[in-house]
Amino acid sequence: MKISLVSEHASPLAVLGGVDAGGQNVHVAALATALGADGHEVTVYSRRDDPELPERVPFAPNVTVVPVTAGPAAPVSKDALLPHMGEFADVLADAWIADRPDVVHGHFWMSGLATLDAARRVDIALGGHLPVAQTFHALGVVKRRHQGLADTSPAERSWLEPDVARRVDTVIATCSDEAFELKALGVPSNRIAVVPCGVDTAHFSPHGPIAPRTGRLRIMTVSRLVQRKGVGIAIEALARLVARGLDAELVIVGGAGDAAHLEVEPEVARLLRIIETTGMRDRVTLAGRLEHEDLPQMLRSADVVVCAPWYEPFGIVPLEAMACGRPVVATSVGGLIDTVVEDVTGVHVPPRDPDALADALEPLLADAERRERYGVAGRRRAVTRYAWRRVALETTRVYASLTDAAPAARLLTRER
Repeated sequence: MKISLVSEHASPLAVLGGVDAGGQNVHVAALATALGADGHEVTVYSRRDDPELPERVPFAPNVTVVPVTAGPAAPVSKDALLPHMGEFADVLADAWIADRPDVVHGHFWMSGLATLDAARRVDIALGGHLPVAQTFHALGVVKRRHQGLADTSPAERSWLEPDVARRVDTVIATCSDEAFELKALGVPSNRIAVVPCGVDTAHFSPHGPIAPRTGRLRIMTVSRLVQRKGVGIAIEALARLVARGLDAELVIVGGAGDAAHLEVEPEVARLLRIIETTGMRDRVTLAGRLEHEDLPQMLRSADVVVCAPWYEPFGIVPLEAMACGRPVVATSVGGLIDTVVEDVTGVHVPPRDPDALADALEPLLADAERRERYGVAGRRRAVTRYAWRRVALETTRVYASLTDAAPAARLLTRER
C-alpha cells in the first residue's frame, strides 16, 4: 500500500522536548517506521523548518520524509501556522496528482485541513476518491475546556477542526475518551476507529542499565515543561509525603535543553518557586531533556512514575514506563484512563489534586511487592496491546477499509 502521512508541525526529524515537539513527533515517526517495516511505501509530509534540509530525506526502510516549503523555512509555533496551510495544500496536491497514494492520513487539525483541500483537488484531477484518515492528537474543544484564556490556538480552530472531523472518511481516535468527544462534535460512530498510540517495547524494557540512584525512594515525572502537565502538582505531593515521614525524592525529566540550560523556560521559574516554597530544594532534581537512548535507564531507576496532567489526549510516557516495568500513578484523564489499569498496572487520581496524589503514592511507595506486581503487569500490557507492530496492523486495517469503501458516498461528504 502507498501511504502518505501529513504532519504539518510535528516532523519525525524534529528534536524532541521543545515547546512544539513531543508525543506527535514520536507517534508519526514510529507509525511510519512500523508501516514501512510491513512493506508499505510511506511518505511523511511535514513543514520545512530548516532551509538546509534536502527535498527528500530517507528516514527508515520504505519511509521518506518530505519537508514542505510553506511559510518561512524556520521554526514557527504551531499556533501560527494556519495562514500557511493553503501553500502546504498546494504542495500536497501537486505531489499526489503526480504520484497518487492509496490513502492519506492527516495528523493534527491543520494537517487535516490541508489534506482535505489537497485530496479534493486530486479527486477532481484524476477522478475517483482519495481516502482520508485523520488523527487529531488533541482536540481544541478539550484544550479550551481546561486552559481557558491560556489556550493559544487560533480562533478559527473552534469551527475548522469540527468541520475536518466531519468531512474526513474516518477519524482514528487514540482513546475511548476522544471517541466520546468526537461524537459530541457530530462525527458518526461508524466513522470513528479507536487505535491507540504505541511504544517501542524493545527500546523501553525492564532489562538494561539503570541510572544512578540515591538511597531515597524515587518518584519520577517525564514531560514537556508546561503547566498543564502537572509537574508542579507532583512537587507539592512530594512535600506532603516528606511531611508524613517518607524519605522520597522527585526527578523531573523534560524540557527544551539539558539541566544546565533550563532556566530559559518560563515554566521552570514557576516550578523553582514551588520547590522553594515547599522546601524541597534538596529533594527535587531537574534533569532536563534526555536523549531518546538514555530515557529507558532513567525510567528503570524510578520506584514510581507519576503522570499528572490536567488533561492528556493520549500520553506516551505511561506506556514507556510500563514497558520498562515501572508502576504508574496517573490522573484519570484522556488516554491515561485506557492505558493505566486501576490496581493492575497502577493507580488513578483526580487531576490538580496534590493531596490525592500523595495519598495514592504513600501506600505504593511503602509496598515493594505491589510495585513489582504492577510493573510486571504493565510490561505485559505494553507488549500485548501497545507494541508499534500491533498499532501499525490495526491502522492498516483502517486504511484497507477506506480503500475498499464505496467512493461515491464519501465524495459527497467531502464536498459539503
